[in-house]
Amino acid sequence: MKNKIVIATNNQGKLRELRSIFNEFQLELITQGELDIHAAAETGDSFLANALQKARHAARYTKYPVIADDSGLMVDALNGEPGIFSARYAKENASDEQNNSYLLEKMFGIENRQARFHCCLVYIRSYKDPEPIVIQAEWRGLICESLSGNKGFGYDPIFFVPELNHTAAELSIDIKNKFSHRGQANRILVKQLLDEKLIVKQK
Repeated sequence: MKNKIVIATNNQGKLRELRSIFNEFQLELITQGELDIHAAAETGDSFLANALQKARHAARYTKYPVIADDSGLMVDALNGEPGIFSARYAKENASDEQNNSYLLEKMFGIENRQARFHCCLVYIRSYKDPEPIVIQAEWRGLICESLSGNKGFGYDPIFFVPELNHTAAELSIDIKNKFSHRGQANRILVKQLLDEKLIVKQK
């Protein structure tokens, strides 16, 4: 019988990435939406605050452990924007296309294109878990002047990775997981869960 972990997201892109990393374990990942748990309001002032908020909200309604993350793009020339507002940068409930267009407009004519994706990943065993597992990771790159690639999601089409000579949206999910902020954080989490015997590999 597989153990279950609830993923505190309804973002199908994030779910695909997680499932590709956890597929070698006796584990079933289910989204909060599958359990009719509505999304938490993100009112924190940091990635960590929002991730914990999401995790504890989902854990309140389930007996299973929960993984939650808060991730975002931080652009040096924009003083770290969009940061924790990445998903709603252009406006509340903005689409990926709207956010990308808005960011490209703000970056028009700016020479410094340095940026980084930041991920804060949280694992809690239960709603009142006093010692959540917290992992943070970053992925550095450059903001393109136009969109390129149709894989991934979010800001991937405008995030160019010099060492790979591609945008994040041009990478296969396996390559992206190897280098990305969430991929790094997820691998650290897997190691910690294995060390604590909270997950086991498929036989």
